[in-house]
Amino acid sequence: MNKTKIIIMLLAINIVIMLCACSSGDRQSGTAAPASQSPEQTESSQQPSASATPSPTTPSVPPSNSPEQYNDGGDSDEPILSDSLSGYVAISFDYVKQSGSASNQFAVWVEDMSGNYLQTVFATGWTANGGFNTRPDSVALWVEKSGIASMPPYYVDAISGATPQTGEFTCVWDLTDIDGNTVTPGEYKFFIEGTLRWKNYVLYSGVIEIGNIPDTVLADAEFVYAGSGNQSALTSDSQENAMIGAVTASFMPGD
Repeated sequence: MNKTKIIIMLLAINIVIMLCACSSGDRQSGTAAPASQSPEQTESSQQPSASATPSPTTPSVPPSNSPEQYNDGGDSDEPILSDSLSGYVAISFDYVKQSGSASNQFAVWVEDMSGNYLQTVFATGWTANGGFNTRPDSVALWVEKSGIASMPPYYVDAISGATPQTGEFTCVWDLTDIDGNTVTPGEYKFFIEGTLRWKNYVLYSGVIEIGNIPDTVLADAEFVYAGSGNQSALTSDSQENAMIGAVTASFMPGD
């Protein structure tokens, strides 16, 4: 074997050895251990994702009509509500129509316990529509209390009516004041003033309690006798005393 062939064989053997070494290195790099993570990468990997982050909770607000709105912050869970009132007061009396003039006029009204005028329940039409200008003695106390002289026509029409015939008469207070506001529960004064003859008159009065319980009271009478010009004063025996009698007021609460 000459030298040339020997050299070629040695080169071939070296090439085979180098190829085997490269193949072994590639297999080892394919199973390399995972690279280490930086501190920043490690912290971020432990944070929850955006979808998992809880959102702030909004306190629930009770509806406007819930009991919580009216609670005063005390221990009670009961709602604190404003006073409410419904129902009516019926004022009734026996009426005897008188003959002659300067009689048969009357008015019914309500005041609070401090004497403040609240509302007219009924007044006879002649006086309410200006008769007090012709005859100042006609239901004079009511005319002053009610201020009827300055009231508009629609109000006068609403509270007045024709003089009734003999019999039982009833009028109803709807528990409102002159401004149309419903009054609060409590005690109220009611009055019936009747012009018996000229300056002679009777004033019935009583106190009715309105609230949740029905109430009925009998009014007290005060007769005032006085002469007028050539007219003599009435007496306790005068028939005009029977014009108004047996006055009662009854409160009936609503549903």
